[in-house]
Amino acid sequence: MIIGYARVSTDDQSLDAQTDALTAAGANKLFADRISGSKRERPELDRMLDQLRDGDIVTVTKYDRLARSLKDLLEIVDTIRERGAGFRSLAEDIDTTTPAGRLVFHVFASIAQFERERISERTKEGLASARKRGRIGGRPPALSPAQKNEVRRMRDDEHRAVQEIARLFKVSERTVRRA
Repeated sequence: MIIGYARVSTDDQSLDAQTDALTAAGANKLFADRISGSKRERPELDRMLDQLRDGDIVTVTKYDRLARSLKDLLEIVDTIRERGAGFRSLAEDIDTTTPAGRLVFHVFASIAQFERERISERTKEGLASARKRGRIGGRPPALSPAQKNEVRRMRDDEHRAVQEIARLFKVSERTVRRA
């Protein structure tokens, strides 16, 4: 039996393109999660793995739909193999039911992991470089230094309510408490 697995990271993303492609590829049964691939706890993936039988082929549109890290991907595909099933990715034309397909799978998975690590390194390098030049990322402060002083004076000296100060400065109560 061909079993399709689809995943999107957020609720506002659509599974339609994946489910259409999996159906066209002959998937008899579909499982779909709306959760980040970095999370190992994926209810539909776990349900699918529990129902696998000898000879089944788990099919995905792209292998990153199954996992985000090489370690996780290899573990999931190993679980699929232990249950006597195969793994197939449509976009990368990988089919682990053949020796050549297993080789291609491991090569692609390694390259994808390498690229994710390089992106992370480049991002960290860019942030460190920007910090050295005095640029600080992130959201700008909600209150200027003068406003912080005024908030502290109103809160500590005048003993005004945090809610009132937050309303006056159009900030959250937490911002007032941290000032």
